[in-house]
Amino acid sequence: MKTQQKKGLLALLGLGAGVFAWYKYRNLSPEKKNELKNRVNEVGTQLKDSVNSVGNQLRDSAGSLTNGASKSANKISDTAKQEFNDVASTTKREYNKVVS
Repeated sequence: MKTQQKKGLLALLGLGAGVFAWYKYRNLSPEKKNELKNRVNEVGTQLKDSVNSVGNQLRDSAGSLTNGASKSANKISDTAKQEFNDVASTTKREYNKVVS
């Protein structure tokens, strides 16, 4: 079976499932329709809360990583400055010994 035919068959199956669902929904009693609507709304709310939770966790993780990287960069910078100052002081002392 060719790819084009597979896609067409899947589309036809999807359309059939949609028509079947519509038919079943149309024949539901008003009470069952309300139950279904409430259930769909509840699942939607749970999904929205889950997505928000994941977003908050990602934001917190990114902030933590940023802070950690910033602290590491500052520590490296401070160490490099201290090493530079130590070398400069030693060089100046040695130069003064030679000149004197």
